[in-house]
Amino acid sequence: MALIDSDYYGDNPNNTTANMVALYREVDWLTNVISQVICSYLKQDGHEQHWIDIPPPDTAPGSSLYADMLIDWELNVFERLALALAMAPSIRPDALDFFFGLNGMIDRPFTEFGGVADRTFSGFVPTGQTLNFLISANNPEWRVHTMSILSSQHKLMAEQVTELLSVESGIPSLAGVYRLNDHWLNYFITGEQHRPELSTSFPAHPLDTPLEWSELVLEHNVMSQIDEIRAWLAHGHTLMQDWQLAKKVKPGYRAVFSGPPGTGKTLTAALLGKSTGRDVYRVDLSMVVSKYIGETEKNLSRVFDAASYKEWILFFDEGDALFGKRTEANSSNDRHANQLTGYLLQKIEDFPGTVIVATNLKSNMDEAFTRRFQNMVHFTIPGPEERLQLWKNAFHNVCELAEDVDLNSIASDYQMAGGQIINVLRQCALTAIRRNERIVYQQDIISSIRNEFRKDNKLV
Repeated sequence: MALIDSDYYGDNPNNTTANMVALYREVDWLTNVISQVICSYLKQDGHEQHWIDIPPPDTAPGSSLYADMLIDWELNVFERLALALAMAPSIRPDALDFFFGLNGMIDRPFTEFGGVADRTFSGFVPTGQTLNFLISANNPEWRVHTMSILSSQHKLMAEQVTELLSVESGIPSLAGVYRLNDHWLNYFITGEQHRPELSTSFPAHPLDTPLEWSELVLEHNVMSQIDEIRAWLAHGHTLMQDWQLAKKVKPGYRAVFSGPPGTGKTLTAALLGKSTGRDVYRVDLSMVVSKYIGETEKNLSRVFDAASYKEWILFFDEGDALFGKRTEANSSNDRHANQLTGYLLQKIEDFPGTVIVATNLKSNMDEAFTRRFQNMVHFTIPGPEERLQLWKNAFHNVCELAEDVDLNSIASDYQMAGGQIINVLRQCALTAIRRNERIVYQQDIISSIRNEFRKDNKLV
């Protein structure tokens, strides 16, 4: 039952048109499958046929973005059916109208069809139960395919292509709405890539930097430890597979970055990803803890599952907030906090990728936690030589230094972290632009250093 005529678009459709045609064809196939499943389930005329025999549309490489994803991800017919069902309300809502049929015995909708109603949307909104009905109504043993597709470890769910919305406590999880992520629908149509967005259900966001690896200034001992992590990112797969290290050690690499604020912990994490072609995702600990029992673990699981597919580096900033020394369980909140810490430690230990936890004070970390990490990197306040390089890097291509500026003496006399030096740069740049010039003088820098030290109640 073809509901769209591709000939209308001519012989050379543009990319967007070709992408839309592919999606419409997929939903046309879904409509035929729905009709056959219901026919077989209700033993209507033609019930002897099976939906599995209805061929899905051809997927020629390069014919559409949707076809390319089906091929690249090697999705089977059950996964393809799930994806078509999730996108149907956004592409052709009427394709699901078959589910509005009433059960003649009780004069009400079929419970087994699932679905929810919404005042603002007159169409049928599928749920996990709807997917399970299509897959297993006539083959109960196929329910395992439903459970696999809806698992948080499944690629469609881990990559946030599809999602099964949460339901209230006591309600079957399959009653949750099953939907296609809007960002992926936009990608299937326009080709615009997306990155997962920070939300309560996905408490992480990309960590980027405009700097390059050559601009990272660390003391020699610290840099040697960072080079070890960088080597693992470059050669870890070879070591685990070809050298068969996987038989002796757990997968993944775990490191703790400790040290005062501004010493380069976050920048180093971002540059490790940038220099090795990996995305770095910063886990927002303020959004991790949920008041609903089980939701915190579920939200964190989404991050870990997506990261394992994408080979992201996960960066936990201010890690002592969750990974600090455990308290005695004197209240339900304490017990929940300790339970969450234990859960997170286990997820980190089992994670096959790279995890970096940053903390200002190593002494705040629980020893039981730090023993699980391969590398403990302590970022110190840079020495005079490193500070001189940081000062030069800071003003390069930003401001002109007056003849009276002596960066050597400034680097030698004032013990400052890289973050503080950048704050001084910002203050100097504002001072210069107010004078309607780009020249920075020695006194400008000294005054800005005084302001920076004043934050910590220090005097120059």
